[in-house]
Amino acid sequence: MKTSVSMYSLHRYVKQENLDVFGFIQYAATIGVDGVELLDIYWKNEQEEIPQVLSLLAENNLQVSAYDITNNFVKPDEKERQHEINRVHQAIDIAKELNTNVVRIFSGDILEGVPFEQGKEWIIESLKECATYAERQGVILGIENHGYFAGRSEQIIELIHTVNSPNILSTLDTGNFLLVDENPNDAVTKVKQYVAHVHFKDFIKMSSDYDGPAFKSLSGNKFLGTVAGEGNVDLNHVISELKNVGYTGWLSVEFEGAEDPKVGTEKSVSKLKKLLPART
Repeated sequence: MKTSVSMYSLHRYVKQENLDVFGFIQYAATIGVDGVELLDIYWKNEQEEIPQVLSLLAENNLQVSAYDITNNFVKPDEKERQHEINRVHQAIDIAKELNTNVVRIFSGDILEGVPFEQGKEWIIESLKECATYAERQGVILGIENHGYFAGRSEQIIELIHTVNSPNILSTLDTGNFLLVDENPNDAVTKVKQYVAHVHFKDFIKMSSDYDGPAFKSLSGNKFLGTVAGEGNVDLNHVISELKNVGYTGWLSVEFEGAEDPKVGTEKSVSKLKKLLPART
């Protein structure tokens, strides 16, 4: 298994200090990872930036572990859904330019007035169209366990089975299962055979009287992002289960804690390296 860091880990630096993709790659080169995970939301002009990104990656002996797109297929307007499908197609093309074969995708967001089953139908229809293009291009689309439509392990598995494409798999986010009140150990065991990419992340449950900013689960539990290994996710179990199914892909640190993002990211990378079997 290979180590990576997601640019989303430094989201606050992007917002507060105008960190760009070049600065992120240069930072990643200093913390001992094998690769970087890049996101569509951080480009300023991707066609101008991609050649420079490729040069910088080569200079620093880094690879792109995955390319992430923030799509949403729950759109009542058919033209808007097609626009989201086209965005995924474009992301597949960009992934190939970046020499990665994994694109992280979302399913969609709950929309007031749209019945759950209708939203689910739009997601499946859109995924099928995206899968056809992904198959032609040799790129895997990894659905992240995120939100109401694909937050739980059984939802991810159902989408994968329904679309029925070898190019539709899972982006396993180790922390997000807590936000849908699912035991991460149980969830990982269920989805392990479908994993194309991993977000190595941890959350810690707060007391009921905690009144600060927090991620809220479906049942109202409050969680904070934390350094990997310091929260409620059994990351040893995650790696063990992935090893058992022969997973050799990327483990990408995604830090969402309150402390300085660079400090939290570096601690998380250190934890990841300690948990990984010795590599030759």
